[in-house]
Amino acid sequence: MVGGVETPRRDPAGPNVDALPPDRTPAILEAAKKVAALLKAGDHLFALAGGVAVYAHGGPGTLQHDVDFCVLPEDTEAVTATLAAAGLEVFQPPEDWLLKSRSQGQNVDLIFQMAHAPVNRELLDRAEVLSVESVRMPVLAATDLLIGRLMAFTEHYCDFGAVLPIARTLREKIDWSRVRRECAAAPMPDAFLYLLERLHVIEPEEDGGPEDGDPGEGGHGDSA
Repeated sequence: MVGGVETPRRDPAGPNVDALPPDRTPAILEAAKKVAALLKAGDHLFALAGGVAVYAHGGPGTLQHDVDFCVLPEDTEAVTATLAAAGLEVFQPPEDWLLKSRSQGQNVDLIFQMAHAPVNRELLDRAEVLSVESVRMPVLAATDLLIGRLMAFTEHYCDFGAVLPIARTLREKIDWSRVRRECAAAPMPDAFLYLLERLHVIEPEEDGGPEDGDPGEGGHGDSA
């Protein structure tokens, strides 16, 4: 306290601690559980997506954004009716690939188009039933989560730093051959995969076999 005025608490090793964002993880998890329970009770086909799905798979544990669920495009009216009956408002934002709601003071996105393609039954059937704070619910497969992140990269948004911890943490659960098949033709995902190789997160892609008697180094690896 200086001159009768309380000064902000400061961490000697860092910035003003009062300026740090609040931990929204508990509220976000409560919102995920509540909406998932409603979707299950309504017998809707769905899967948890986004950062909370990464958390459910064992990824980074601090949540600061919204709750995402994937639903079928043809089921959006029924999902809206189920949530509205429970007192949750659902509205259409300017974006034409999702609906929005709120629960526990947190934003909830109901996504019916992901990576420029409609959500389909095949995607939701691949979901893995996991426990999210004691509530079991379908969660998008780790491979689908990563593919969705990579295919969202554009020349105007390409935040490798946000996706790198996910790739590192979930690498044992990801089908990397499928990621390459579906993503590597696009320049931004291909660059990210090359970064993962250089960081030894994943192995370089095999080039189909040895050439000229060389016993088989392939992919982007350095030559001797």
